[in-house]
Amino acid sequence: MDTVVLLTCTGLGLGALYFLVASGLSLIFGLMDVLNFAHGALLSVGAYATWWAGTEGGMSFWLAVLFGTAVGTVAAVLLELVLIRPLYNRPRDQILATVGVGLAVPALLMGIWGADSRPFPQPAALSGTVGLFGAIVPVNRFVLLAAAVLVLVALRLFLSRTRYGLVVRAGVEDRAMVTALGIDVRKAFTLVFAIGGAAAALGGALSGLYFGSVHPGQGTSLLIFAFVVVVMGGMGSVTGAAVASVAVGLVQQFANYYTAAGLGDLSVVVLLAVLLLVRPRGLTGRLA
Repeated sequence: MDTVVLLTCTGLGLGALYFLVASGLSLIFGLMDVLNFAHGALLSVGAYATWWAGTEGGMSFWLAVLFGTAVGTVAAVLLELVLIRPLYNRPRDQILATVGVGLAVPALLMGIWGADSRPFPQPAALSGTVGLFGAIVPVNRFVLLAAAVLVLVALRLFLSRTRYGLVVRAGVEDRAMVTALGIDVRKAFTLVFAIGGAAAALGGALSGLYFGSVHPGQGTSLLIFAFVVVVMGGMGSVTGAAVASVAVGLVQQFANYYTAAGLGDLSVVVLLAVLLLVRPRGLTGRLA
């Protein structure tokens, strides 16, 4: 029983990390129709900014997390303004450009801080464990879960209750009509990119809690599973991404433990294939 509880909590923590990455990816694609392959780079930027602030910058952990999230948000805004905005009507060029950024940023981080993993500073309160139904569960798993829930609630409120959320949704349906009403859709799209980047950077800032370290390729490896989550949940569905994140995290952890190490990744691919055969548009297939 204790093993099942531990695997469940670990899988939920990993799923929460996947959701933090996938939520921004899903939001950007669903509202802006942009496949951002540089999203993993934003996660790496957030992770390294948090690591730098907590070690060389001398900041407390939570202040370092805020700093890393802010740096990733600024990077996302610059990415949208400089690279994505001129290519809105050229989707093929968008893919090539974001892939290039996704490869260049880890190389830049590697050139500055080296290819080796860097130990991630963790406060004593988050480095301990807690007993749950006989299992000893790391506290940081619950921190990741809490962050994912907060991001999910915030994104749903943004989409349904805020003016910019409604403007963006309307702009996706008929951009010309919204522009004719005197509303600058470009500002709303920049805000969406900033929110998506903030979610990715927060995922990067908290990924060090789960893995205990940061390395230049961390964002790239997590981006692969984030894309799986987005496809499984339904392209553009934040709620679907949340459900798919839980499924992917649990399947991966249980398969790795009860079969052989590495088969968890294969199990996720099989799960994706089966789901797409049954529901080609994913769990929801809509923006929600």
